[in-house]
Amino acid sequence: MNDMANAHQKNHDYHIIDPSPWPLLSSVGAFLLALGGIVYMRYLGGGSLKLFGLEMANPWIMIIGLAITLYSMFGWWSDTIKEGNEGHHTRVVSLHLRYGMIMFIASEVMFFVAWFWAFFDASLFPGEAIQATRVEHTGGVWPPQGIEVLDPWHLPLYNTVILLLSGTCVTWAHHAILHNDRKGLISGLTLTVLLGLLFSFVQIYEYVHAPFAFKDSIYGATFFMATGFHGFHVFVGTVFLLVCLLRAVNGAFTPKQHFGLEAAAWYWHFVDVVWLFLFFSIYIWGGWGAPIAHG
Repeated sequence: MNDMANAHQKNHDYHIIDPSPWPLLSSVGAFLLALGGIVYMRYLGGGSLKLFGLEMANPWIMIIGLAITLYSMFGWWSDTIKEGNEGHHTRVVSLHLRYGMIMFIASEVMFFVAWFWAFFDASLFPGEAIQATRVEHTGGVWPPQGIEVLDPWHLPLYNTVILLLSGTCVTWAHHAILHNDRKGLISGLTLTVLLGLLFSFVQIYEYVHAPFAFKDSIYGATFFMATGFHGFHVFVGTVFLLVCLLRAVNGAFTPKQHFGLEAAAWYWHFVDVVWLFLFFSIYIWGGWGAPIAHG
């Protein structure tokens, strides 16, 4: 019996996971979410899309895909947390988890590079980019003539300060857990989540009162795509940190095992850095010389 037990004893730092339904289920959810988003836009436009005699232009495919995706995320990450609590996240496994998070953030960097590229392509070559739209804009200048821009030293600066403060708070929380200071961990995460929510509310207010619309010009389209996707990442990061806060309140994380918190902090710092680039390139440089909207 001892020989059999020794034969099955793990003598390496790797973790071979049990069979899991989450990769397949998440793939199905992502496919339905993407397909549902396409047919939902067709539905909003009053169009029709039939497949095998069934009307596909409706919001339900997207809703089902979103539900499956969220369920898969919850189940997959719950299993990952369980594996860590059971001691399967050895030194090598933890290192590979960090590599995975670094690669994910690198892919997000390239995602935003695409939107910065679109903005700079339109702003540096306005003659080719600006075309007649519902609101007339003339002249090969950037921003297009007739566009009033947002004051970068008002709400955008306010949001910049908010994100920088939130970055210091999440760093405080990270250092607190390293020193086994649970009170500091919870306080830092609480402030970070509140500042993230405040940033989102301010950006929503800014969007509602923006003097230009998405469909009016190439300026509005590039502005809302770049800042809007950043706002979505702020929302995701806030949820990420909120989950970490709830776990911390329930006693999770130790000075030696807190990768979930570390990954959330990395992601939040990435969001901070992207916003600094957005603030300087789109709000300040991109609106330089244009009339500023007041009110």
